[in-house]
Amino acid sequence: MQLRYSFRVYPNGPQRSALARAFGCARVVYNDALRAREAARAEGEPFPRTGDLSKLLITEAKKTTERAWLSEVSAVVLQQSLRDLDAAYRNFFDALKGKRPWVGAPRFKSKRDNRQSVRFTANARWKITPGGDLSLPKVGDVRVKWSRALPSVPSTVTVVKDAAGRYFASFVVETDPARLPEVEPVVGIDLGLGHFAVLSDGTKVDAPRFLRRAEKKLKKAQRKLSRKAQGSNNRDKARVKVARAHARVADARREFHHQLSTKVIRENQAVAVEDLTVKGLARTRLAKSVHDAGWSAFTAMLEYKAALYGRAFIRIGRFEPTSQVCCVCGVKDGPKPLHIRVWECRGCGTVLDRDINAAVNIAKAAGLAVSACRAQVRPVHVPAQRGEAGTRRDGQPTVVGIPAL
Repeated sequence: MQLRYSFRVYPNGPQRSALARAFGCARVVYNDALRAREAARAEGEPFPRTGDLSKLLITEAKKTTERAWLSEVSAVVLQQSLRDLDAAYRNFFDALKGKRPWVGAPRFKSKRDNRQSVRFTANARWKITPGGDLSLPKVGDVRVKWSRALPSVPSTVTVVKDAAGRYFASFVVETDPARLPEVEPVVGIDLGLGHFAVLSDGTKVDAPRFLRRAEKKLKKAQRKLSRKAQGSNNRDKARVKVARAHARVADARREFHHQLSTKVIRENQAVAVEDLTVKGLARTRLAKSVHDAGWSAFTAMLEYKAALYGRAFIRIGRFEPTSQVCCVCGVKDGPKPLHIRVWECRGCGTVLDRDINAAVNIAKAAGLAVSACRAQVRPVHVPAQRGEAGTRRDGQPTVVGIPAL
């Protein structure tokens, strides 16, 4: 399977200028190709092929005065920009046919986009030097901070600049699944806002609320940005500070997701989650909290780590009544308001924790054999039988019924 490893890189001044030229040239070729295809579509003509666009927009354009600066960057970067456009159109047409989730039509790129990137394939002859630097054509040897070793020789590398001005090198490598030893436990996970995750074994993981905790600093930085004049250098500096503040929040959230997902996958043989409608929930008054939780990113990590380590990952339908069914007797007790966190089953009288009960039902709906004992909050009061003996306050036994005369 293919994995992507990302590392922080630290280009110096001339290297940052060279990367800026590469970002700009790749963006211009992408926009030129998109403009040519949109013009052909408007005139009712067939789309120009990638080979024709490469010859016209790269090879021939380098010979003109207006596009002579395209020769200052690696030709592989420009070719990959055309392939990115092909992928964007292919995804758009597949979405129209219902083969994949909806994506919009390709749009023109801007130099003010939050993310700039270029991709180098093996044809570009990039390499990792013996000293640990990343050698890029027409850029130089860029210093890389290696946090771990690559499992195999990477096929491509993508250099990314984010909104905070940080540079990253993203490597695509081929690796074999690293299967973990099999374990007995299986688990269902109920995702929420009060608790980020509630497991069917009774474990509750509190929601970190990274964005909520950083709101004060973000508000202060955003206020300073709004006071700067449009187009000034001070406004650009303030914008970078806001972007860095948001990047710290996103990094902390991503680290939390990685640690929790790895722990869950290592300790359980099978994991079941509910297919939540995140886009729908993000249009409610809980939108900020929903985005702060990052459920989609967490479930995506669970899915690929399960495939990597030989675990089972199951999604159940979003319309399963996991919060309405008693996990002990299976009686459907109807919908309940969100403020009701504990409820008593009308069928068996078991007092249930709403979240743990939902997690157990998620696991059962996925076909996992889990115990429902954790869903019980307190023991059920069972009335004594009429024929049983009792005890009076004075300690003397009593006999139920009419004593013999």
